[in-house]
Amino acid sequence: MNVASQGAGPQYLHRTVRAVLTLVGQDGERVRSTSATVEQVRHAFTFGNIGFDFIALANGEADAVIYSPFGGASADLAPRLAGLWLDVFNTVTLPFYWGSFEPERGHPDTHRLLRTATWFADRGVAVKGHPLVWHTIAPAWLLDLEEDAVEAALRARITREVTDFGGVIRTWDAINEAVIMPVFDRQANAITLLAQRLGRVGMVRLAFETARAADPGIRLIINDFDMSEAYEELLSACMDEGIRIDGIGLQSHMHQGYWGETKTLAVLERFSRFGLPLHMSETTLLSGNLMPPEIEDLNDYQVPEWKSTPEGEERQADEVVRHYTTLLRHPSVQSVTYWGLTDNGSWLGAPAGLVRADGTPKPAYHALRRLIKGEWWLPRTTVVSDDEGRIEVEGFAGDYRIGVGGGQALVNLSEAGVVERQVAIY
Repeated sequence: MNVASQGAGPQYLHRTVRAVLTLVGQDGERVRSTSATVEQVRHAFTFGNIGFDFIALANGEADAVIYSPFGGASADLAPRLAGLWLDVFNTVTLPFYWGSFEPERGHPDTHRLLRTATWFADRGVAVKGHPLVWHTIAPAWLLDLEEDAVEAALRARITREVTDFGGVIRTWDAINEAVIMPVFDRQANAITLLAQRLGRVGMVRLAFETARAADPGIRLIINDFDMSEAYEELLSACMDEGIRIDGIGLQSHMHQGYWGETKTLAVLERFSRFGLPLHMSETTLLSGNLMPPEIEDLNDYQVPEWKSTPEGEERQADEVVRHYTTLLRHPSVQSVTYWGLTDNGSWLGAPAGLVRADGTPKPAYHALRRLIKGEWWLPRTTVVSDDEGRIEVEGFAGDYRIGVGGGQALVNLSEAGVVERQVAIY
């Protein structure tokens, strides 16, 4: 039988599938000795980016509404940016920062975010919500409540979002930055006060168990920027307490420089010992001057202008390739989300986007696309079925479209390994 293959190297064997597909026509007969087309249409691996830029576009609004610390695309650039986004990424993270989502109690921005989530889902994009619990950007009105009322309001908020968005959002960052949560002192907020009463493990339990009770079928991630032993200790304690965690989120905002392969692999090995999928949940690499190494809290670095430079853009492109290649080669990594398509509204104003503020792609965008849709992608290929109607497909796990004559079938080959399956062509 003919083989449709993109020739993935041995370092990616844990990502690839070898499928023997028996093609069957509408009459129930095998499609023997017949030309068929095979093309990949989606990766099983999560290649994500945030979608904050497109809330206004999805809602048909004339102007971007500043919805989060990361802003939004201008109305004139949004359609072009959407095309660039959809050409590379398959999973979107949408903002559910409580203080922005519900600045006035009882008036959440459910309609706009649901329309945005649906806009992405209609285009074949999986949707993730971020986050259900976080001390930063907590509603100011929580501070007027008693302790027990704060906990009740938080539980109600979790239940509401998981329920209202259940038809389109199946993955949530259940809690964000729990390690620092009880000791956070940058601004007064009721979530930190609650964390001081319940403790870190108690807050994780509240987030996960409340969300799981609202929808037992969703996937819930714990997320943090703290790569120290404190995060490992929290994870161990949570697992000892029987809290079901579906994935470990590891932030990698590399504003002070690329971690490099050695550090990245060391982090992955430390957290892979928990036996859970690893989500590189917030990745950024700069295309301009790096933040000085002596800065401990990245929020302390404030400059009037932070430009992308030609030299920085070439460095960023090289580092994006190295970083994504390192992650794809590690079997524990299930997801990587780049934190921002453009420099517009980027965190701290850093030139961290893959696209410049004027909407033109940087070299890093092209480099990443060449990986995801080139080196790691099976283009449209023609094969001939054998005397038993079989064809063989070898490639990265994902969704494939098989075409015979005027008929076709979409085949999900998301599990790596060897697969044998009958495929009906309609």
